[in-house]
This record gives sequence, structure tokens and C-alpha cells, in this order.
Amino acid sequence: VRVSTEDEDGAPGRKVVGFDTSTPKAKKLLTAEFGPKAGRYGVGQPVTAELSAPVKDKAARAIVERALRVDSTPAVDGAWHWVDDKTLHYRPREYWPAHATVTAHSNLAGVRIGDRLWGGDVKPVKITTGDSLIALTDAATHSMKVYRNGQDIKEIPVTTGKPGFDTRNGVKVVLGKESLVRMRGTSIGIAEGSSDSYDLEVRYATRVTWSGEYVHAAPWSTGSQGYANVSHGCTGMSTENAEWFFNTFNEGDIVKVVNSGGKTMDAFGNGFGDWNLAWKDWREGSALVAGSPDLPNPAQRARLRPESV
Repeated sequence: VRVSTEDEDGAPGRKVVGFDTSTPKAKKLLTAEFGPKAGRYGVGQPVTAELSAPVKDKAARAIVERALRVDSTPAVDGAWHWVDDKTLHYRPREYWPAHATVTAHSNLAGVRIGDRLWGGDVKPVKITTGDSLIALTDAATHSMKVYRNGQDIKEIPVTTGKPGFDTRNGVKVVLGKESLVRMRGTSIGIAEGSSDSYDLEVRYATRVTWSGEYVHAAPWSTGSQGYANVSHGCTGMSTENAEWFFNTFNEGDIVKVVNSGGKTMDAFGNGFGDWNLAWKDWREGSALVAGSPDLPNPAQRARLRPESV
């Protein structure tokens, strides 16, 4: 390396530095773990990829993202979004089609990602979707409507969060189900012994956030269900309706809340709020398609192409 300099008086300087390169003794391998586990899920289930090491460089991210593939039958447009340096989520523009097959696989093995960083083997994952199940809760009318494959199949009187404990607005994805769960006010910062304190055993609890928001049986509030919001943030309903909901909804199904005084569900960190990002904003989280036009996919282009007559 030949370096030329000039000081503040204009006097020149020069230095030559030499060095040798060598073959690295060890390569660091980057792998990924796809989620969720193989199985059947609702149409709102995002695909996730957890990397074994952080990737910060934009060019390196593009290499990784290009190698992580998600294919579906029927085919739909989708994109990866970098949640952080080690985590990516993949979703389509809209929910997955009902009864689709979704496969996440990798071409990362053997690919050079950066200095001494190479791609390793990644185990593929295949999931399927069931019926499209969407529960739409209107906090203003205290009512939940359930849609199966676009058809309104049930309406349930509910109560949502009262002022100060308003239920989050927006789209949430079912994370799991617990037939019996103990709920305590101290878990959400309510002082024990205060007027809002509670300690309850709750049945038919369908979880939608990691912080403790559920759809569940609330027999103590049946007089308010359909008329007023009196909960501490969960969506409560009769035991009979909660049992039906519990037996009908599964991981990946959609629970959406509108007209609540609460903030919108965060996109990441408290469950799957991915669908609360507009498609344009979702694409901006990709190292490959951010800033590029959202063009039709080949199947769409074929449908838009005029046919000769």
C-alpha cells in the first residue's frame, strides 16, 4: 500500500506498507432455522427465519435473503422483512389462500456472504393452511363476527378493554391455546389489593399476544357482554361461546379488533402483528425489493396480457 500525504505547510510525505494474505484456517457458517414447525396453520401465519449470526451489511443481507426461498401453491406474491439483524419474517401482500401449501427452503449452502462467512445447510419446512378463519371484533358495538372463507358464520356478544386498559386495535394472529390459565393483575402492573386487582382461573383462553391478551371465557361479565367494555384488555365472552371459539380457532388464524381506544398492535415483538404494516412499508424492510416498483408477478402479467382474436 503506497500512501502519499501533505501536511499543513504543503510538505509531501510518502510511506509504503506491505502485508501478506493467507487462506483462512476456518470458515464461519451462517445457518437459519425456519418457523413455524411443520403442520397446519391459519391463513395469517407468517414464515420466520432465525439466523445463527447477525447480518448487518446491506449487501450481505441481500445475499442471504435471495437464498431463503418461500414457495406456495397456489402461488402468491410475498417478501421477506428484516425484523432485526438475525430475524426475518415472510408474508404475502394479503393473507395466505385457504388450503395452500407453503414451503420454506434455502439455497444458502456454499454461498459466500462476507469475509470468512459462508452459508451452511438449512432444513426446509412445509406447512399447510386450513380454512380462512377471521374474527372481527368491533369494540364500539361490543360484538365479534366470525368469518369462514369469507362467509359470516357466527356473531358473539363480547366485552373488550375498559378505558385505561383498552384492547389493542389491528390484526393479531392466534399464538396458542390454553384450556385453563391463571390470570393475575400483577402480571400487567396492577398493584395487588387495588380496585383493579384480580386473580382468576380462566377457561378456554386463546392467546393473541405474548404479553397476555386473550380471547376467553368471562362468566363474571356476561351482563356487560354486548353492552359495555369492562375487561382489562382481553376479549371476554360467555363460557359457551368461548368454548366454541377455542375449538374453532387455531394457531395462525386471524383476530382483528377495530374501534377500540387502544393503540394499534405492534408489528413485531408481542406476537405476530405483521399484517398491520401496509404492503409498501413491508417491502421497505426487504434488502432486495425495498425502493423498487411493486410489479405484477408472472402469473398476473399473463392474465393482464391481451389475447389475440
